[in-house]
Amino acid sequence: MKQLISSFTVYLEKEKKLSKNTLESYKRDIIQYMKYINNTQINDISLTNKTTVITYLLYLQKNKKSTSTISRSLASIRGFYKFLVLNKIIETDPTINLETPKAEKRKPNVLTIEEVDSLLSQTLEDTNKGARDKAMLELLYATGIRVTELISLDINDVNLDLGFIRCISASKERVIPIGTVALESLAKYINLHRVNFLKNEDEKSLFLNYYGNRLTRQGFWKIIKVYTEKAQIGKKITPNTLRHSFATHLIQNGADLKSVQEMLGHSDISTTQVYAQLTDTKIKDVYKKTHPRA
Repeated sequence: MKQLISSFTVYLEKEKKLSKNTLESYKRDIIQYMKYINNTQINDISLTNKTTVITYLLYLQKNKKSTSTISRSLASIRGFYKFLVLNKIIETDPTINLETPKAEKRKPNVLTIEEVDSLLSQTLEDTNKGARDKAMLELLYATGIRVTELISLDINDVNLDLGFIRCISASKERVIPIGTVALESLAKYINLHRVNFLKNEDEKSLFLNYYGNRLTRQGFWKIIKVYTEKAQIGKKITPNTLRHSFATHLIQNGADLKSVQEMLGHSDISTTQVYAQLTDTKIKDVYKKTHPRA
């Protein structure tokens, strides 16, 4: 079964062109599923059926896994069985007509404009690290890109003269404008401080660590945690919090959903609509607090 997982991973990477993080998620989900069916004394994947998959989903539910986790696991298992059918390892796909659990609609965690200002003012711009961190945080809030997209940026993806970045994700490319404040921070980092991180002149990565290598996702998480503690904001802040705040603040100030969808890189506008719903909620709160007959 290890060989099947290995072949499936190669298939996803070469044929489906999935990102590294998505690949790891698929692989992790399938390894967990394989462990489960092995524990039920099934040693051949061809002996599994729809009941096997349903029982596994119930097992995840019993172990208090969230609806989103169960849905993602099912998506991974679907992909795995399609691969097996395609390669004639099994004859029928047991996940056909299997309904995906409805995901819980959680409101994204959003900062107020004042909280964003507080967070972004914690960096020390006169140091190499401070200038780099300031540029990253400002860019994240100014563009709404994902943290994976942020750390994947190369120096050639930035156009300081025209004020935009080129973001390439899952074989899709989009061009996103940068606001004045973020552009100034980014220009300062690139022109004055990035060279102090460089160990190899051929390095193309935009944001570098002390070793001169591309900054990692884990490294950025540590950075944002430090500044959250400094700002003393009583909310859990992740890189996605700035993405959510970016979208919500745009819509609150009149941006149309279609434009926000394009900037965020959402394939379906229904994903973007959650930010409009947050804005509607705020309007209702303001109305209740201010209208004399509310």
